[in-house]
Amino acid sequence: MNNRVVFTGGPGSGKTSVINFLEQLGYPSAKEAGRKVIQTQIERNGVALPWKDKVAFRDAMVLEELNNYKVHDDSVLTFFDRSIIDSYGYSQLEQITVSELLLRSCRELIYHKNVFIFPPWETIYENDIERKQDFNEAVATYHEMVNAYKKFGYELIEVPKLSVRERAEFILEVCSHLVQKPI
Repeated sequence: MNNRVVFTGGPGSGKTSVINFLEQLGYPSAKEAGRKVIQTQIERNGVALPWKDKVAFRDAMVLEELNNYKVHDDSVLTFFDRSIIDSYGYSQLEQITVSELLLRSCRELIYHKNVFIFPPWETIYENDIERKQDFNEAVATYHEMVNAYKKFGYELIEVPKLSVRERAEFILEVCSHLVQKPI
């Protein structure tokens, strides 16, 4: 059984807040590739940014997701703030041609079959230096993520709109029935 558990959805729906909370409880996680790419590109004055070069940004996210997958094995319950499938969904959203590497990676990198999807939530949605999309774009991203994960055979579990603690408790309760326990 695979213990790589993915959180997906549109931007600003609370994924990272829940991941951070779960980390405080001692659960390992894989950070969101998109944010890491944006932070690195801003620091280096690079162009692989969604508002400068969408293809370069997507390709950098793919490489970051490949690295995330390699460094987190599936023997321990690990929460992934997005996955390689999100790079596919981003490509669809932005109408970018899907590279062979991305398509092959979506087929070969296997995560737990149940994926937690965070629905758009306008009340908590905020922009910041790395998140420039408006709420309508967040909703469109959510729909593309639904389509992308379904295309690759994943089952989606919607995370209810609750406090961070309650969302984490919901996820841990569901995971207690889904993932393999260490021996």
